[in-house]
Amino acid sequence: MNVVYQTRKDLPCQELYALFHAVGWADGPVTPFMLEHFNQSFIQSTLVFSAWVDGRLVGCVRVLSDRMFRSVIYDLAVAPEYQGRGIGRELVRRCISTFPKSEWLGETQTAGAFYEKIGFAPNTHTFLSIPCPWFHSGDPQGE
Repeated sequence: MNVVYQTRKDLPCQELYALFHAVGWADGPVTPFMLEHFNQSFIQSTLVFSAWVDGRLVGCVRVLSDRMFRSVIYDLAVAPEYQGRGIGRELVRRCISTFPKSEWLGETQTAGAFYEKIGFAPNTHTFLSIPCPWFHSGDPQGE
């Protein structure tokens, strides 16, 4: 398997949505507006790395960072049929190597064991949130 890693932020919306759907993150109502703008969080991020096999998007990750003190990993996704092959580990490695002195946080609800396996440790930080309506009940157009 030949995996090609890229740093482009403008991931194709349809492919990004398909990847999110494959990992169970996008199972609500889909509107044309949502599909047309699905990559905006990636475009606006500090870093984006993606993994491609035979021209297909099979993995991605995005980072918000001040480039010095704190960096947060969001939306680490690997297509189920490619999980367990080191793609997620490599995506995270590329992130950390970009800002090696930064404190790194991994945003996750289900992949805590994965992050711990690659060197992250649980912490006592408390993050509060207002959910995004695109991924929770509410206005799927985000307006």
